[in-house]
Amino acid sequence: MPAPQKSPHSSPCAAVEPPLTFQVLASSTGRLDCFLADELSISRTQSARLIASGAVQVNNEKSRASRCLSRGDLLSVKLQDLGGRPVRTIAAYDHPLDVVFEDDVLMVLNKPPGLVVHPAPGHWDDTLLNALAARGTRLAGGGEGRPGIVHRLDKDTSGLMVLAKTDDVHRKLSRALSNRQVERIYAALCWGHIDDPVEVDAPIARHPKDRKRMAVLATGRQATTWIEPVARFDVCDFVRVKLATGRTHQIRVHLNHIGHPVVGDPVYGGGGHRRMTGSQRQRGVAVEKVAPRQALHAAELRFEHPITGESCRFRADWPQDLRPLVKVAGNDANLLDRDNVLEYLGFAK
Repeated sequence: MPAPQKSPHSSPCAAVEPPLTFQVLASSTGRLDCFLADELSISRTQSARLIASGAVQVNNEKSRASRCLSRGDLLSVKLQDLGGRPVRTIAAYDHPLDVVFEDDVLMVLNKPPGLVVHPAPGHWDDTLLNALAARGTRLAGGGEGRPGIVHRLDKDTSGLMVLAKTDDVHRKLSRALSNRQVERIYAALCWGHIDDPVEVDAPIARHPKDRKRMAVLATGRQATTWIEPVARFDVCDFVRVKLATGRTHQIRVHLNHIGHPVVGDPVYGGGGHRRMTGSQRQRGVAVEKVAPRQALHAAELRFEHPITGESCRFRADWPQDLRPLVKVAGNDANLLDRDNVLEYLGFAK
């Protein structure tokens, strides 16, 4: 049954919930306060306040904000109050969703661009989870305010996501993700030309001066991305990208790090056409003008079904809103009307 719409006069406060508990799957992490801020989508100040108040326990003991966690550590977090902001219920949000697969324990979605995955400051009531609440889909596992979330996509990244409906399946999928048994393959348009497949192994952390950005830093968490050129255009390449880890903004940061930022990326774009000269710059301007967002799409998802053991493989073709961009970049009008853009470009294997 669809979740009821929230009355405009109703309180956003939820009833007091038991502590959130979860286990660290990464081999190591940075500071506890930074880890909690990233995992719970709260500010570092709120995270530090929770720790200082005793609301956070590691292995049933209070801990300092500077503590570094290890694989297997058990965290317990009381989220009744985050600096005066109460824990919120997930209100219903009527928004169309492209469900690729669904059974009793999990679902796979093709997330549209512009949709935030879970509630966070600035987007409390208009996220993917709010849309699932309106649909009547019940999810489990994950952190407070983000049930069912196994992995995330940025707001302006489209494509495939898997979500868990039960705690058991959430744990199994999260473990498989940590053990690199969930394959996430992305399609991207990046500036410049990449001659050969490349592995980028560079640690990622919050930018020291801008908390909304990530950066390659020696103190960051280990991150590995494989990048393979698929099609070469005048001023940019169409590439296949595979994640070994899943850090925030990882693909965008790593492509920028090697000098080939994602076309249309407003944060890590690295100057785009402004790096070019002469006729190349004119082509770069033409490409950038038709980029509605970052040209990044989660095109393929592979994993073993956590209950049946069946091999699952899902594909989502290059999205409609990015087709004019790849048509201009490739100077190929056929790309606008094709039903199988990725296959046409030689992306699929």
